[in-house]
Amino acid sequence: MTPALAGAAAGLGVAMPMGAMSVLLLQEAMRHRRTAMAAATGIAVVDLGYAALATAVGPWVASHVSPVEAWVRLASAAVLLAIAAHGLAGARAKPVTGEADPGTAAAAGPAGAKGSVTGLRPARTFARYVALTAINPTTALYFAALTTAQGATLGSGPAGAAFLVGVGVASLLWQQSLVTLGSLAGARISATARVWTFRLGYGLVAAYALKIAFPLP
Repeated sequence: MTPALAGAAAGLGVAMPMGAMSVLLLQEAMRHRRTAMAAATGIAVVDLGYAALATAVGPWVASHVSPVEAWVRLASAAVLLAIAAHGLAGARAKPVTGEADPGTAAAAGPAGAKGSVTGLRPARTFARYVALTAINPTTALYFAALTTAQGATLGSGPAGAAFLVGVGVASLLWQQSLVTLGSLAGARISATARVWTFRLGYGLVAAYALKIAFPLP
């Protein structure tokens, strides 16, 4: 995959599972589409920020562990597989509410977020969703494992930039798609559809883990 496509897959992997923030975003869109668009942008900005930080640090870490590079890739793959397994294990066919469940860890939001952020101006909503998304450490861990394992690939400026563009665009498009869905549907997304977002999102994470694990040490 090119760095841009790799970034797009990484962005979708972290954004697609419908966790607490996705639920809040759908609820926001059902009430105020304008503020929901600002909220979606805030979530995507945090995803991009974590990816940028990891992309800047990952190649440096990889360059200092080159003698055991294969083992670092394997450890990173194990972290990603653990994230995917935890998310898939927590995927349950429950109605979409404002309450988080244990399977929402890799979605861009905190597990304890509840309620709906309504009645706020777009700028305040953007800031609120940035703060709520940023306090979830799983997203940071996800990108750290991913970029450390691909340090050599993302070491050049153009490759790293293309990766980040892919992450940002994929995450933003997914979040804005949820806004469109919420504003048009005006009703809760089905439990079955929600479970499939977990399967698709964490499936991408697992596939990424297998890709970087081989060849084995």
